[in-house]
Amino acid sequence: MILVTGATGHLGANLVRRLLADGHEVRALLQSPGQSTEALAGLGVQRAVGDVRDSAAVAAAVEGCERVYHCAARISTIARSHRALYEVNVLGTRNVLEAARELGVQRVVVTGSFGATGATPGRPSTERDLHYPFAEHTPYTRSKVLAEHECCKAAAQGLEVVIAASTAIIGPHDYVPSRMGRVLLDQAHGRLLAYIPGGFEFVSTADLVDGHLLAMERGLSGHKYLLSTEFRTVDQMMDLYTQVTGRPRPRLRMPARAMAALARLAEGPRAVLAPDREPRFTPDAIRFLRSERRADLSLSRSALGYRPTDIATAIEQAYRCFVDRGLIERRRVTFPAGRLARHEGTL
Repeated sequence: MILVTGATGHLGANLVRRLLADGHEVRALLQSPGQSTEALAGLGVQRAVGDVRDSAAVAAAVEGCERVYHCAARISTIARSHRALYEVNVLGTRNVLEAARELGVQRVVVTGSFGATGATPGRPSTERDLHYPFAEHTPYTRSKVLAEHECCKAAAQGLEVVIAASTAIIGPHDYVPSRMGRVLLDQAHGRLLAYIPGGFEFVSTADLVDGHLLAMERGLSGHKYLLSTEFRTVDQMMDLYTQVTGRPRPRLRMPARAMAALARLAEGPRAVLAPDREPRFTPDAIRFLRSERRADLSLSRSALGYRPTDIATAIEQAYRCFVDRGLIERRRVTFPAGRLARHEGTL
């Protein structure tokens, strides 16, 4: 039996499907009885209910499992969520690792974040680059750094635990949806009015799942492996979104500094008028894009045998999944020659 926490999230929903396709028995940890389970509809998974912040509930979910994929995490830019970020991402990870060690789990793979890896101006970051704590970081990034510390502590105590660090994810079965998924939906509906230059490392859900499976099979305990598909500029991503949606890219390409200034000005009114709404573009998100950070995948390639594909296919699959779920109106789209040719025609 394999336990997947965060099974209704973007990564979790794809990982569960892959594990089932490979013939594994899967148990999914759901946060509460009322949590939406659309991501698991029709799947033959065993369901356990419990918040990762509840050590007893976590232990009950872990019991009887040989392996655990800990994908559950909270992602938020809202100030009032900082305590929850810490409790879910740090204390929740500790609960999962302690339960796994006490109950004799063979191995755990924890989903990490590229943001928790040190930035290295002038060259791509590697797993050996340490996080610099005195720079400006998001609360989410800080929480993921602390979660990595929990993994290292657990490894020192004898638990087999590996960190699979994700970059910006995109692909099908995006039920929340993710930030990149929301941008794709906005583009498809003509609601994306502007964008900013920049770039980042993006990872397809298929590659991220492959990386997690490889980390489980081949990763060294206590080690981290960076997982990305490829670096893309925002302009390149807009071109791909335009191709798949059939809509022109937004006319307004705003300077990053101007967009960052507007985002900072909007923070105060948003906190009052829509305190629980996650904005599309935050100062932190803009800063990430402006940094144009790159990842060196040499270790994942050599140690795990990781072989990333391409991000264009992931965008097409994400779009098709949104269409199939009725979130985007079905229309005629012809994909570029050689790109998912079997899907050409009516969506």
